[in-house]
Amino acid sequence: MVYTITLNPALDYELWVDDLRYDDINRASAESLHYGGKGINVSVILSRLGVANEALGFTAGFTGEQLKTILRAEGIRCDFTDLSRGMTRINVKIRADIELDVNARGPEISEREIEDLLAKLDKAAKGDFVVIAGSVPKNLPPDIYERMLRQLDGRGVRFVVDTTGALLLGSLKYKPFLIKPNHHELGDLFGVRTETEEDIVFYARKLRERGARNVLVSRAGDGALLVDENDKVHTVGVVPGKAVSSVGCGDSMVGGFIAGYLQKGDYEYALRLGAACGSATAFTEGLADRRDIDEVFDKLK
Repeated sequence: MVYTITLNPALDYELWVDDLRYDDINRASAESLHYGGKGINVSVILSRLGVANEALGFTAGFTGEQLKTILRAEGIRCDFTDLSRGMTRINVKIRADIELDVNARGPEISEREIEDLLAKLDKAAKGDFVVIAGSVPKNLPPDIYERMLRQLDGRGVRFVVDTTGALLLGSLKYKPFLIKPNHHELGDLFGVRTETEEDIVFYARKLRERGARNVLVSRAGDGALLVDENDKVHTVGVVPGKAVSSVGCGDSMVGGFIAGYLQKGDYEYALRLGAACGSATAFTEGLADRRDIDEVFDKLK
């Protein structure tokens, strides 16, 4: 089983406005409501690739119920911790001649509710994957990542950690199965610029020395690179196409990599499927579906 954790999920409400005005009421010409959150994006891609998974995290109020309804329609099992106060965020995205995004803070979370989430992690067994993705919201203690990893440590669970900076470095002592910085984030961890493939391999190996089993580095238009747990370097390119949005591309890559590894236990294949998912999402409004992923996969080299 794959479990994904999203600490501060959201509903993203997008409004398209032909002529944004500040002196009168604005009326939308189109609108959409969809899920938001890095772990949730991973769950959606896994589900579209036929991999059973369960989404964990925090939800609250009627917006939390709507989020779970949308995810269940995607075939995703939900076991969120329901909060006693507040509501799951609604992030408002206005699309006009300018783009204006207003992200809500999210509900308050008590220590008892944090303990409830931690208790849910006990269901993860040897061989399962647990994906922890994103930053820590201000309504949670900064050590929440380490608390989750300590809870799972020593059980044979394969952690996937997709975050940045100190949060990522703090996870390495727990020997995560996979981490996925992009090439800019990789350089930031060491205070350098990673400008060549040799630079990326060098610093990815530094992260392996600190505990990461596999280091997957996304490189935007230059594809992706993996230094695996056997210290072998794998690379994959990109498929030409018109990028629509970068939102969710990294999460899609993580989901595809996990699905590929579960299917064949082969890192070369996992990297290729991960890259296909990331690229297909870049070419799509929202997250890529299976048909688009398969089409990109067949073109990748």
